[in-house]
Amino acid sequence: MAAILVITNVATFEDAKTMSRSLVTDKLCACVNIASKCHSVYSWQGKVEEAEEYTLLIKTTKDKYAELEDAIKSMHKYEVPEIIAIDITNGLPAYLSWVNSNV
Repeated sequence: MAAILVITNVATFEDAKTMSRSLVTDKLCACVNIASKCHSVYSWQGKVEEAEEYTLLIKTTKDKYAELEDAIKSMHKYEVPEIIAIDITNGLPAYLSWVNSNV
């Protein structure tokens, strides 16, 4: 199975912890890193907006992506959450094996 990195942002640290625990517990991913608070500047409904957010770096497989996306959308508080998947083309084989065995 091919490993992927999925990225999303949430508004609060509590939301980040809750979503991360649920995704790992449900075996939709092997690991989630909650990155430090970042300041986002984005266009929304014709206006430039700014917000403090937490970035989630989610390690999973392509086979689990659709189920993971549905889970994120069901838990997310944003009308249109950022959900981006990036193929992992290289990585430590033992780590990628661990990802595969934990989803």
